[in-house]
Amino acid sequence: MNTPKLLLLSLAVTAALSACQKPAAPAASADATAAATPTLPPLAGFKTSDLDPSKNVCDNLADYVNAKWLAANPVPSDKTSWGSFEMLDERSQAASRGIAEAAASDKNATGITRLVGDLYASGMDTTKINAAGIAPLQPMLARIDALKTPADIAGYLREEFAAGRGDVFSFGAEADFKNSSQKIGYAFQGGLSLPERAYYLEDGPDGKYKAIREAFVKHVSRQLQNAGVAAADADKQAADVLAFETRLAKASLSPIELRDPNNQYHYVSMAEADKLTPHFSWTEFFKANGVQADGFSLSQPKFFAEFDKMLTDVPAAQWQAYLRIHAIDGMAPYLADTFNDERFDFYARTLRGQKEQKPRWKRVLDTVEGSAGEALGQLYVKQYFPAESKAQMQVLVDNLREALKARIEKLDWMSPETKAKAMEKWSSFTPKIGYPDKWRSWDGLATKRDDYAGNVLAAAKFNHDYEMAKIGKPVDRTEWGMTPQTVNAYYNPLMNEIVFPAAILQPPFFDPKADPALNYGGIGAVIGHEMMHGYDDQGSQFDAQGNFNNWWTKADRDGFDARTGKLVKQFDDYVAIDGLHVKGQLTLGENIADLGGLNVAWDAYQKALKDAGKSGGDKVDGYPEDQRFFFNWATVWRRNFTPDEAKVRLNTDPHAPANFRAIGAPSNMPAFAQAFGCKAGAPMVREGEQQVVIW
Repeated sequence: MNTPKLLLLSLAVTAALSACQKPAAPAASADATAAATPTLPPLAGFKTSDLDPSKNVCDNLADYVNAKWLAANPVPSDKTSWGSFEMLDERSQAASRGIAEAAASDKNATGITRLVGDLYASGMDTTKINAAGIAPLQPMLARIDALKTPADIAGYLREEFAAGRGDVFSFGAEADFKNSSQKIGYAFQGGLSLPERAYYLEDGPDGKYKAIREAFVKHVSRQLQNAGVAAADADKQAADVLAFETRLAKASLSPIELRDPNNQYHYVSMAEADKLTPHFSWTEFFKANGVQADGFSLSQPKFFAEFDKMLTDVPAAQWQAYLRIHAIDGMAPYLADTFNDERFDFYARTLRGQKEQKPRWKRVLDTVEGSAGEALGQLYVKQYFPAESKAQMQVLVDNLREALKARIEKLDWMSPETKAKAMEKWSSFTPKIGYPDKWRSWDGLATKRDDYAGNVLAAAKFNHDYEMAKIGKPVDRTEWGMTPQTVNAYYNPLMNEIVFPAAILQPPFFDPKADPALNYGGIGAVIGHEMMHGYDDQGSQFDAQGNFNNWWTKADRDGFDARTGKLVKQFDDYVAIDGLHVKGQLTLGENIADLGGLNVAWDAYQKALKDAGKSGGDKVDGYPEDQRFFFNWATVWRRNFTPDEAKVRLNTDPHAPANFRAIGAPSNMPAFAQAFGCKAGAPMVREGEQQVVIW
């Protein structure tokens, strides 16, 4: 949103699973106006009535558990996917809407309540927004019109980044890969409008990418015309924009290449950086952004070398066309309907198959989330996160930690030397549950009830300055990378922490009243998944302190790579849609985490049963608890996609399609075959060389 996320730190699940001291309860404050509790959509927990006995569970667990539900629950017209995550997100948004509307109606609100209220009220004032037209963007467009020389363009880029926007590349603050206790700056490749480089450089299956490029050029032309550019000139500028971005794409790494931490970190001194890009001074860039630093990560040197060449050999008019459309499309959601509708028509309808826009209130809530999400979250947890959920989650986390420890200790393929390092990393895991220990301050962010675009721009600048102030400072380990109202979880390898926002702690993931099988098959597997990210193909390259540092013997790493290679092949063999296969290398980290996490959750669940003097054969609602464990795992992964969304994700999403996640890990577990009496040779029973065993 306002600051870039390094890809490594997106090991946490985006729309799927990305997942100590107990945080103190937030203190009551005078500005925390209570909202009237709205009626929330129903919870999406597992129900035995969803099972389809006409299917064979040993053929496909996902079909047996989810086929009926998926057939009865197509993707809503205002979405591109629909499943367990989206249903919980509907509840989170309904709750947040009640909070935002109450804040907007409180004329005497102060502090974070006023902030949330101003953002929401200004975004809902469509009459004023439409009347303003392009006016909020005119100062930016005027600056672009005045650009003549490479120095002008470099100066404009510096100004835009300092304002919290920025084009061509991304820049943000993150822990130093080599010294994770300190924050440094990271410059990262970017600047593309289409999902990834292949959309510019290949025709794609059935010419799909070529058709998308053609639609993109038409979109750019229409959007420029909306801003007052004459049709013929808009067409020429649109062609220039595609050519400009194609050149950036040629210098960009692919999503699979970007998964390698070596391609995410390239530390240089300021002098070295200035030498690499002689026409773009990083010394001046840092100065413009109010940052003093000796060096930073210029993460993809090839990309930035090409960017520097483009400053001198791309005509100013072509630069202007590129910067102009990025300014317009970047602000389109906050401008008149003409701009927003055109942006939706290409990026959502054409690219991803979304039939209609979300209701206005949801779009405005997205803005509140992007601009001041933690402020909204501070109000959210006061109403929607019961203390007992945190207490039970802590027990589950502790149980999963012990199960993981036992699995590491029993590994027969890892040497004692490497195993000792793995245990050192295990001992330093930090779990975070519900919401942050301390809330960030929003003092100094001035907003109004009647200036939506102005509020968004002010928040972008405020949040950018907040991020820049971290560079050169010690890492604040109390910070969170997600808001409490986010239905997700994540692992951060640079802090060796696992994080579970409040909003995910509901069915089907977690239910304080549910039997252990459902909770261990749901949130237990999520906890295990996030822990296992510390030992996936990326996370395993970071040590107990969060530093990018090899702690493996060569023989152990070779053995690990051989095992994970089998998992790559397993997912490569899955055919997702229209003959297109899953990319096993792109999704490897998540698949390792699923496999290890579900095994760890199963171990913890078995111990919980033993401690309670129970057997996994005990029935609840007519089914043995051992089976209910796997039923809920599959329930978590029930999800429909529009065909276009599914195809975009195959190229860009480090998570495999949900139906394959539901079957991928269980098919490698003898416990699954035993729970359902599956015979050798069944599709859900992988044996011998086909079976993948890692952690």
